[in-house]
Amino acid sequence: MSFPENFLWGGALAANQCEGAYLEDGKGLSQQDVMPKGVRGPVTEAPTPDNLKLIGTDFYHRYREDIALLAEMGFKVFRFSIAWSRIYPRGDEAKPNEKGLAFYDKVIDECLSHGIQPLITLSHYEMPLYLCRTYDGFRSRQVIEYFVRYARTVFERYHDRVKYWLTFNEINVTLISPLMGAGVMTPKDMLTGQDKFQAAHHQLVASAWATKIAKEIDPTMQIGCMAASAPRYPMTCAPEDMMTMMLSQQELDYFIHVHCTGEYPYYAERLWRENGVKLTVTDEDRELLKNTVDFISFSYYSSKVVAADESKYQMANGNIMRGLKNPYVSYSDYDYPIDPEGLRFILNYLYDHFHKPLFVAENGVGARETLVETEEGKTVEDDYRIAFHRGHIAAMEKAIEDGVEVFGYTSWGPIDCVSAASAEITKRYGFVYVDRNQDGSGTLERYKKKSFNWYKKVIASNGREL
Repeated sequence: MSFPENFLWGGALAANQCEGAYLEDGKGLSQQDVMPKGVRGPVTEAPTPDNLKLIGTDFYHRYREDIALLAEMGFKVFRFSIAWSRIYPRGDEAKPNEKGLAFYDKVIDECLSHGIQPLITLSHYEMPLYLCRTYDGFRSRQVIEYFVRYARTVFERYHDRVKYWLTFNEINVTLISPLMGAGVMTPKDMLTGQDKFQAAHHQLVASAWATKIAKEIDPTMQIGCMAASAPRYPMTCAPEDMMTMMLSQQELDYFIHVHCTGEYPYYAERLWRENGVKLTVTDEDRELLKNTVDFISFSYYSSKVVAADESKYQMANGNIMRGLKNPYVSYSDYDYPIDPEGLRFILNYLYDHFHKPLFVAENGVGARETLVETEEGKTVEDDYRIAFHRGHIAAMEKAIEDGVEVFGYTSWGPIDCVSAASAEITKRYGFVYVDRNQDGSGTLERYKKKSFNWYKKVIASNGREL
């Protein structure tokens, strides 16, 4: 048996993609409330009816029902995020919103009543809109203090019930999508390399400061970083393609390295120079960055192929990180690469480089799906999802056999939710189907897909039955 006896099986959701109730109980707006098409569309002045995230899948009102479904699958852990704008609606208040805190009290207690450990992300592509518009998000150093105030508030409130925490979801996405990753409202094409790397630095300082506070409040809390991970493959063995692969991989490692070692990697100076960056780093920053994480978590959906001259090749599809078309892997309904072996590769790579315990925080496949009527009731025959997770869990098992320390796996979107990148509901990841359509219609009723019982058996057998 390769999986440890106490291995944390579960799934992950984000507040902005599932909760809805975007103005209830004192919640403020976030940047997600004015991004009706995700990263691919315009930012609106105010929330618009076509933004499916305003209702999401109504987790805010259905959390008991949803957590019961997770418990039925046998979840050991449920990764979810706190909406920063529920706790501090504007972001700069002196006191938090008690109704927001009370909601997460109920979610945490509901999880614990079912024997499910919460794993909480402090910031999952969600920042109070006031901070985005007033300070341009993390482009301003001032926002560090507001984030730290928020982190201290929730750590003090929940530390006795929540052991595992992540600071920023996919923090490296800040360089790719500054609005989603760091609340930067200035259009991406108007930002310089200096702007983006400085905003990322402010986030890294905020993450380290939050880690310091967590350990002061309760040294038993385990704090992790979280990065969007796609191992880079060279298109050919030409030396220039190999070098392109190495440099591309370093851009991912950059963020993890700071979280794990407390300082920037040796190649940072070259990276800054190439991007016209003269990073402002204070002595206090350097001291704060020394507060390193306990573990590394990451999302893995697919590998990424790169080449020195990408114009010679066809691009593959993808959420935010896209690479070249890989002729040696299969592709999903959305034309995303499917590469289970890439998960074994990145697990070995990260463990070899950073020597920290690893947690697979997101892994899943999105597909267009339709309910079908069976003798047992309505369901989705999602054999492709079973095949996807079977392959990736088997690859994770091989990594554990290789000697990699992996202590948990949370599939992405165990209950269908609204896409972060495109704000669509039609790209479904769940083991549970939610009756909601792209036009906003639907009952929001939940239906178990075929994969529901398959994942239940995987968990019950601790990965022996795939």
